[in-house]
Amino acid sequence: MPWLALTVQVEREAAEALSDALLEAGAQSVWFEASGKLSALLAQQQDAESLVAAAARAAGIPSPQFTRETLADEDWVRASQAQSEPLLVGDRLWVGPTWRVPPAGRIAVRIDPGLAFGTGSHPSTRLVLGFLERTLRGGERVLDYGCGSGILAIAAAKLGAARVDAVDLDPEALETTRANAHANAVEVHAAPPDALSAADYDVVVANILAQPLIVLAPLLAQRAKRLALSGILESQAEEVARAYRAKLDMTIADRDEGWVLLAGER
Repeated sequence: MPWLALTVQVEREAAEALSDALLEAGAQSVWFEASGKLSALLAQQQDAESLVAAAARAAGIPSPQFTRETLADEDWVRASQAQSEPLLVGDRLWVGPTWRVPPAGRIAVRIDPGLAFGTGSHPSTRLVLGFLERTLRGGERVLDYGCGSGILAIAAAKLGAARVDAVDLDPEALETTRANAHANAVEVHAAPPDALSAADYDVVVANILAQPLIVLAPLLAQRAKRLALSGILESQAEEVARAYRAKLDMTIADRDEGWVLLAGER
């Protein structure tokens, strides 16, 4: 069936919040183009103006301008494949869709584009993947808080973590994480936050947004021996770090296109 593809003009600091809000409002898929633009896929019968306006209200921003085009099924497949170029992370990790062949010697994480956000293309996701690739050596307990597509949890399992828990408020994200973990032949325990055990974790990662990370500081700082936070702009880094410093020594560990990774240890 035909699809309606939107290209949304939005400031960088609001892009991630708007992407989540678009999915909540009914978009079938949301992704970041290589150029940095935000794109969304709608069923043809959906009201684009109402959906974008509702998402903007939920994200707390003015309703953005957008362009639209109609895509046939095969055009959507080509568009999704075009925005799913494989990603090399550090010396060990490869992230890409199932129709690509990873280089010899790389640990492969396979995530196809589809009705869930999170293929590794956004800088905030790349930052956490890099942290996991540098940090994990096998046998760790890992928590991915706000798992989305499950890409970070799956990468942790592929890198040798002994147990990986993944939590998200969105039931569809949990189902997507379970399906992607099964496709990658790894075990990931995906559950809502209220089902999380009281255990500590060797590594906790969270790629969300600055304000939710501040709210979550008491929970995440208490659980983590090592912590990595992303979804944070450089201008927001100090405020987020301050929320965690009572328990962890937080520093900017990496940067990518204006986004930062905050890392800390007990």
